[in-house]
Amino acid sequence: MNTDFPPATWRLIIDGAADGATNMAIDEAIGRTVAQGKAPPTLRFYMWAPPCVSLGRHQKLRDIDLEACAARGYDVVRRPTGGRAILHTDELTYSVAAPDSDPRVAGAVMDAYHRLSQGLVAGLRILGIPANEAPGANRAGPDASPACFEIPSAYEICVDGHKLMGSAQYRSGHMVLQHGSLPLYGDLTRIVDCLALPDEARREALRTLLRRRALTVEAVLGRTPTFQEVAQALAQGFAQALNLHLEPGRLLPIEREMAAELRASRYANPEWTERVGALSRPQR
Repeated sequence: MNTDFPPATWRLIIDGAADGATNMAIDEAIGRTVAQGKAPPTLRFYMWAPPCVSLGRHQKLRDIDLEACAARGYDVVRRPTGGRAILHTDELTYSVAAPDSDPRVAGAVMDAYHRLSQGLVAGLRILGIPANEAPGANRAGPDASPACFEIPSAYEICVDGHKLMGSAQYRSGHMVLQHGSLPLYGDLTRIVDCLALPDEARREALRTLLRRRALTVEAVLGRTPTFQEVAQALAQGFAQALNLHLEPGRLLPIEREMAAELRASRYANPEWTERVGALSRPQR
């Protein structure tokens, strides 16, 4: 147990699968409720159904080929957090919601990334994955592609220099919300078919980069892990690295109500999805 932090009790929620708008609404609802002191800090694990392309909060919608997504049955949602596009499928997603006074997330954004990454690394090592953090000086440059898993950013999780897990954070008022994507298995280059790239040569170049730079849990372990197995290992890692007691729980009624309102008004609302860099709609 890491005693660098004072002992604390957080809520642990292990959910099933939901659509993208619902997942993003739940994350924000938990964050708001936690910041108001109406719920304990929360670690949540969940999945996505149907598969969903999520855009970073400030990413241009025109980065995404919406017709290609629709043809494949993929949802499209805009996250409350920053970063670039992710195809959420065959993965585990985690979210952490805590008040900004909690020493695990207090201070600068990158400090909180570093602390929470300790829990992620510890959990992955419990699974048998030799994970570590990307160097703190790593940053995605202005010429980075619209695909999130092309290169690890500071304090994201790598194995032998290959990106395994990406995270993004949002702060508002006293709320700190961080979530991230851990691909369990499958073809990480599928995101390329969802991007609005100029030609097939650019698509193939990005596929090649992703194959070289990113990994799944299955590729590291040599076997296909279950969602529950990975969730339990990551929960154990968070508890050990951050001096936490994780109390299994579920959403409170106030969180369910808030999530339903946020889903309708924001995450399932085209005005939110198209708020940055949408292509002009044809005049009727």
